[in-house]
Amino acid sequence: MAPPILSLRSIDLHWGSDPVLDKLEMHVGATDRLCLVGRNGAGKSTLLKVIAGMISPDGGERWVQPGARIAYLPQEPDPSGYATLRDYIIGGLSEDQQFETYRADVLIDDLSVKGDLDPATASGGELRRAALARTLIGEPELLLLDEPTNHMDIATIEWLEGYLKAWRGAMVLISHDRTFLNNLTNACLWLDRGQVRRMDDRFENFEIWQNKIFEEEALSLKKLDKLIKEETRWSVEGISARRTRNMGRMRRLRDLRKERRETVKATGNVVITMAGGDKSGARVIEAKAISKAYGGRTLFEGFSTRIVRGDRVGIIGPNGSGKSTLLKILMGEIAPDSGTIQQGTNLLPLTIDQKRADLKDDMTIMDVLTGGKGEWMHIGDETKHIMTYLKEFLFDPSVARTPVSSLSGGERNRLLIAANFAKPSNLLVLDEPTNDLDMDTLDLLQEVLADYKGTILLVSHDRDFLDRVVTSSIVLEGDGSITEYAGGYSDYIVQKKLAARAVSEAQSSSKNKVVRLSGGKKKAKKLTYKDQRALDSLPAEVESLSVQIAQMEAELSDPALYAKDPEGFQKLSATIEATRAELDAKETRWLELEELAESLKS
Repeated sequence: MAPPILSLRSIDLHWGSDPVLDKLEMHVGATDRLCLVGRNGAGKSTLLKVIAGMISPDGGERWVQPGARIAYLPQEPDPSGYATLRDYIIGGLSEDQQFETYRADVLIDDLSVKGDLDPATASGGELRRAALARTLIGEPELLLLDEPTNHMDIATIEWLEGYLKAWRGAMVLISHDRTFLNNLTNACLWLDRGQVRRMDDRFENFEIWQNKIFEEEALSLKKLDKLIKEETRWSVEGISARRTRNMGRMRRLRDLRKERRETVKATGNVVITMAGGDKSGARVIEAKAISKAYGGRTLFEGFSTRIVRGDRVGIIGPNGSGKSTLLKILMGEIAPDSGTIQQGTNLLPLTIDQKRADLKDDMTIMDVLTGGKGEWMHIGDETKHIMTYLKEFLFDPSVARTPVSSLSGGERNRLLIAANFAKPSNLLVLDEPTNDLDMDTLDLLQEVLADYKGTILLVSHDRDFLDRVVTSSIVLEGDGSITEYAGGYSDYIVQKKLAARAVSEAQSSSKNKVVRLSGGKKKAKKLTYKDQRALDSLPAEVESLSVQIAQMEAELSDPALYAKDPEGFQKLSATIEATRAELDAKETRWLELEELAESLKS
């Protein structure tokens, strides 16, 4: 068996008196594609920095195979000291690669990075892509990627997936993007209570494995509790019956109680509650033939949609395609260049922005949740003490008066969700809500959104999250085209492929018809009885099939159909395809017979 690229042995790390890593052991092999999972605050990013050699542990040993190169992508890239993004990317080359700057140009092109841009003026997405290029440029033996999909659009994420699938080295990934992890990893590292457990299987099986471990731990604790009760009963009854104490058994009881006290229980689940609001009108938003352009570039044109109460609408597209602009138009914040927007009655919108503009570093957690108005929170008809509410969102009540500046990115996002979900609403607007959330919080967020009685507008690049939440998807392709599809991201991909195939088949059929019509067939003497009957009946049959297809397409275009009946939606799609094929065959036969009839006349 080949030696590992990297090993950590008995690693200890403390922040203050709290252990972050406790006698941790792990190894990374040359072909490992590992996802590192765990709750926010478990120490995933810290462990990745220990692996990268950026943090020295309090104890233990870090071993790296001699000559092995390691590249690390941080959550917050720092390009200071570089004049351009290209210079920043080239900085990722090792000393023996300094003259291979062409690699930077290849990655700049692949990732659509503006190489001559001053890093100080780069957006979060631009800087993130440049940092990714810097990490990949040296082609290291071990890649360490901390949330590589944050602030990236789906097109870039899918490019990165393809790149990493062809990667020959090892990698350790931290990501909340389930689809990304499912497509790339072959094993999982679970960081929990300072320890790492390894599952040599794909990420899609992680939760089953995790739940099994929790069940085994719960059973062990139950057995331990039972043993403590038995020993306690003996200590009372036995000692009262006999003056001579069995000191060995007393020591055992003391040790059991100590073990029980020192057993660190698994962190609880997030419990997210959400304030409701009065019902909105049945019609929430109706857009008719809206268009918008900036700087001579058309973002979208002639788009119409009707959003009704209870719809969950995803807005998808590459960065710069106009998602935020469309959202602002739908919300009435800016006007379209043409077309009309009508909003329904009694709307109570709530927007959760990825920029976390509501969070100020000098505010305390209590101030964020209560607005500085005491220790009680009103969530709909329910009143909760702030300490109870903090526990529901996995915050230790002792941090209530600590400043926001002390929180990690994931904790800030969780706090923002906690603060906003306490407000009443019936229209929820979510702009990239999944950034920096751990998967357990994501799961609970999805459950809350599923139970939400109002309407949801969601902008997201998280394909799995879109599939789990939305009932229809408005897709901006980035070239000015915009289309609404039923279902989530996966449904959009399927429908887009079906449409492309239908167009291709129609074009091929059209070419074949031209060839057949000009192919110089031998002149027939007369139409057969069967041919004449077909020629007489085919026009009506073609018309009937065309009407059927139009009716079915109108039914399929209803975004609510997929939510109400996914199986019926799929069957209807298949029926449309079959009917189109039948129509094409009848049109072809009709043209052939018309050609034959014309040739007999001449």
